[in-house]
Order: sequence, then structure tokens, then C-alpha cells
Amino acid sequence: MTLAEAMDVTIRLPTRMLFEGRARKLFAVAENGAFGMLPNHIDFVTSLVPSVLILTLEDGHEQIFGIDEGILVKQGHKVDVAIRRGAPGTDLATLQESVRKNFIEVDEDERVARSALSRLEAGMVRRFADLQRPMP
Repeated sequence: MTLAEAMDVTIRLPTRMLFEGRARKLFAVAENGAFGMLPNHIDFVTSLVPSVLILTLEDGHEQIFGIDEGILVKQGHKVDVAIRRGAPGTDLATLQESVRKNFIEVDEDERVARSALSRLEAGMVRRFADLQRPMP
């Protein structure tokens, strides 16, 4: 493997691509602590915790993302990050608002879906109980 100045980084959500580009540095937080990565870092896999992921792009600008739990795979000069939820930001203030908006909306949708599923399950249990009763 040759020495590289940048790495190809892809950040994926379940439904779309959040980021795809080249970066000189990556900073993230795993279950066992924060870490930084350069293009020639050893290959590895780690699970990520809800945190801020920071990329230093080829032009020197930083791109930040609020992320939920996920997994990071580094192989060669490619880094693939798969996360449940994520939001880009230009600074921490805008990122905080973006995360609040995106994550709270998803949490509310999940709560509504869980409530509907609970009602369906309760209806099925009642119907099965009715089937077990002897007919008059």
C-alpha cells in the first residue's frame, strides 16, 4: 500500500448517503473512547457511539456531523461509516439545532409507530383469547 495524503470517506444512513468525499483527518468516538485517524492508519473496525464526528477535508476545512450509534470500517485508504441517524453541521451551534430537529422528529415517529404496533398486538391477543373460549 502506498502512502496517501487523503482517504475516501463515506457516511451512510439507512436511506441515503450523508457524506461522500476525501478527508485528511477523521475524529470520532468509539465505545472505548475518542480516536483520530489519518489516511495511512492501520485497517480496523469499531463501533461508534452517539457523538460528533469531525472530518478535515482536503482543502483544510472541517465538516462536522452529529451521529447516532453505528460502525466504522477502515480498509486501505477507504473509510466507510454506517450510522442509524446523522446530521451535518457547519459549527457546533448549528449542528446542535440540526441534531435536535432531525433526531427528535425521528424519535417522535418511532414513538407513534411503537404505539400503533402495541395496539395491533393487543387486538391480536384479544382475538386469540376469543378463539380459545368455548362456543355456546
